[in-house]
Amino acid sequence: MIDKQTLKLRCSEAIDQNREAILAFADDIYRHPEMGYHEFRSTEKMKEVFQQLGLAVEDGIAYTGCSAKAGREDGPVVAIMGELDSLNCPDHPDCDANGNVHSCGHHAQLAYLYGCAVGLVQSGVLPSLDGAVKFIAIPAEEYVDADYRSGLVAQGKIKYYGGKQEYLLRGGMDDVDMVLQSHLINTQSKDIVCCLDTDCDGFIGKSVRFIGRAAHAGFAPSEGINALNMAQLALNGIHTLRETFRDEDKVRVSAIITKCGEMVNTVPAEAEMQLMVRAASLDAMLDSSRKVDRALKAGALAIGGKVEIQNQIGYLPLHSSRELTAVYKENVKNYLGCTDSAFIPQYVSAGSTDLGDISHIVPCMHIWTGGISGALHASDFKVTDQEAAFILPAKMMAMTVIDLLFDKAGCAKAVMDAFHPVFTKEEYLAFLREHSGLDFFDGSTL
Repeated sequence: MIDKQTLKLRCSEAIDQNREAILAFADDIYRHPEMGYHEFRSTEKMKEVFQQLGLAVEDGIAYTGCSAKAGREDGPVVAIMGELDSLNCPDHPDCDANGNVHSCGHHAQLAYLYGCAVGLVQSGVLPSLDGAVKFIAIPAEEYVDADYRSGLVAQGKIKYYGGKQEYLLRGGMDDVDMVLQSHLINTQSKDIVCCLDTDCDGFIGKSVRFIGRAAHAGFAPSEGINALNMAQLALNGIHTLRETFRDEDKVRVSAIITKCGEMVNTVPAEAEMQLMVRAASLDAMLDSSRKVDRALKAGALAIGGKVEIQNQIGYLPLHSSRELTAVYKENVKNYLGCTDSAFIPQYVSAGSTDLGDISHIVPCMHIWTGGISGALHASDFKVTDQEAAFILPAKMMAMTVIDLLFDKAGCAKAVMDAFHPVFTKEEYLAFLREHSGLDFFDGSTL
């Protein structure tokens, strides 16, 4: 049997031999950004590189997106995920004509996905491993473009706004035992290689419509029921709720008014809002959501109007697998010869990702790697170190897979034994159904 270090060396050499192709692929994806569930070109490009490696590709895995599987079917399956979608950031210097740009660095995820596949497949190490690898190019991580996605839902093309949710619904995760993923971040120092364990908020999305009655704002305002006033009172109610949120729950409530009235001389009959209620645990998400709904209903009640609240579970909180992270960390230390000082042990954020949903069902790793300047989602985002952003994560992912699946997949089985799922797939989907739906309140009758 070939020893593990020899397998890792072969992977690393294969990635180095294809370095320019990996960098060119990253640049191509970067120059052709596509928003969530629009990633048709990016999906085709991923299919091409998978097929060039001799892999059979499954297409349209979550409306867009594709996957390829390699290895032995009689052991654990390790998934490597890369996200396809871009953001809209029209003030970024590299944005396209529509304002789209990869200012969150998802093009780097596709680069390491390709690079990892090159390392594991082209090196010929997979027959020495006791399990399989599933390479997944997944769509629509960013929770944006709600009108477009609502249209896809109405057409029956998708059910969920998040690509990983949609993929899980369609059965794509049924054969997966664990997930490895990485994301770019500004580590603020070249001495810091990466952030390790990740804990992020989950959130509930709300589409709100206040319903009043129009009237002439000059000579008959008393005959109207002002929907704008309902929205304003609701926002004030939400603001006064903030002291009821516990610090450890990391609750964040974001709200915008998207529509209100047509003419200034008419009492607004309708007002529409979009809200996100974030929190660090499922219990805190649901509790904060109920409080916000009370404030929305109180606004309608005070003015004597009505309110429709369309609740939708967005993404669940992410708690990454410490066991998977430890394997990745050891590979970085051995490869670079660095010490613990090169790592930030934990990244805690009130942001959200749909990998959180998957992390409630199977163990998930979410590493934050360096190689950029500026901030995520901002106009100053820029890859400054291609080796750190594209090549190193590809090598470390491949080496981590080798550790997990080598010698009867003992390491992977230990990770699985240590994991305690919150939901089965069926329980997870039931949870989404239970806490998503329309809540109507009529304050005009009280």
